[in-house]
Amino acid sequence: MFKPEPPVTNHALLDTAQVADIIPHDAATGGTLSGQRIVVYGMNYSPEFAGVGKYTGEIVEHFAAEGADVAVITTPPHYPGWAVQTGYANRFSAQTRSRLAVYRCPLTLGKKMRGIWRLVAPVTFALTSAPVAIWQILRRKPDVVFIVEPTLFAAPAALLAARLVGAHTVLHVQDLEVDAAFAIGHLSDFKLLKAIGSAFERACLAQLDTVVTISDRMADKLAQKGVPRERLAIVRNWVDLDHIRPLAGPNPYRSELGYSEDDFIVLYSGNIGAKQGLSVLLDAAEMLVSDPRIKFIVAGEGPAKAHLTKRYGHQPNIRFLPFQPYEKLNAFLNLPDLHALTQDPGAADLVLPSKLGGMLASGRSIVVTADDGTELADFVRGAATVVQPGSATALASAIRAAAYSIDVTGQRAVAAAKARELGKRSALTHLVSAIGAEWSKLVRRSSAVR
Repeated sequence: MFKPEPPVTNHALLDTAQVADIIPHDAATGGTLSGQRIVVYGMNYSPEFAGVGKYTGEIVEHFAAEGADVAVITTPPHYPGWAVQTGYANRFSAQTRSRLAVYRCPLTLGKKMRGIWRLVAPVTFALTSAPVAIWQILRRKPDVVFIVEPTLFAAPAALLAARLVGAHTVLHVQDLEVDAAFAIGHLSDFKLLKAIGSAFERACLAQLDTVVTISDRMADKLAQKGVPRERLAIVRNWVDLDHIRPLAGPNPYRSELGYSEDDFIVLYSGNIGAKQGLSVLLDAAEMLVSDPRIKFIVAGEGPAKAHLTKRYGHQPNIRFLPFQPYEKLNAFLNLPDLHALTQDPGAADLVLPSKLGGMLASGRSIVVTADDGTELADFVRGAATVVQPGSATALASAIRAAAYSIDVTGQRAVAAAKARELGKRSALTHLVSAIGAEWSKLVRRSSAVR
């Protein structure tokens, strides 16, 4: 059923199945997870360079570097463009190297991933991957089965197999997908579907040993859904502070893109979808079109990009770009005078934007749209300018003030401290600790069984 996946070299991030070749021998054989077996099951994985796939890839890298034998069950890389990346095919494939194995399973993708189509992709992945997940778990008898949400649809097969072999089950909640799908309008007209989805979600959550999520508010919502607090852990999405850091001197992107040193550049970089609420930023750009000094860049991919490009692309102060190569990401994040982080008001506290870490680490100024009392607003307080979500007028005023009058020296100092809170090394160490709070028990149990 599985075909070997050819080596991939044309992607911004290394496919994690190749990580074994770059892990130092001593780290790979004598780490904190040495001898442990882990199955990672999730819809998004490297070389996806945005969103959940990026973080799951780095988690797997860390597990392997700490000595674990890891099997990953996932899809061909397809996010955020919802199209399979060049070099991959939408079919079953396998890639195995040293102690890392990646099994990719097909899913159904459409040109417009909206409405009911947002269910089709995860459901088809759950169906195609279920036999693979069950077989790999039964064959490998892992110590830990690590499931990533999205997509929770895949959880039942993994939970069943994990129970049969006595594996510890962990859910890493990157996105409260049921709540988010209805909050931002993808499925708002399907009330019965929401009730079914919520019941399914609660049933799955009740079966898990540990649930790890990325924010305090998401943890609160999971507790409301019945997850006991003692089974909940919070590990915020991280930023690699060795890669993203402030740069001094002229930025090469300025001349490359044709901007002058006097231009005031506002940048949004990330996924372009419904949750991001980018129309408010672009409406603000239209309000500022008479000021030739203020320029806007929207960089990324996603299902809303074509519509936004058609609607706003004619404006002389707005520019759309694709995602930039990972090796140039630091220079790109240092390009703007102001980062913009917008969110659809309906998605408040359902997702804590992962792009925030890179913004903070870049040392540039930040403007955020968030309601008071949301975790995003609380977290960036003192490190960014916070304005009312959904108000282009308020956002335009904040951008104009940043361009001409606001002294943000104090904000940048706070932002640097916040970035250190989100450092990659400490976050991944915390993650291993969170899922292995009883790791010594797992080791003793697995040793007895073997």
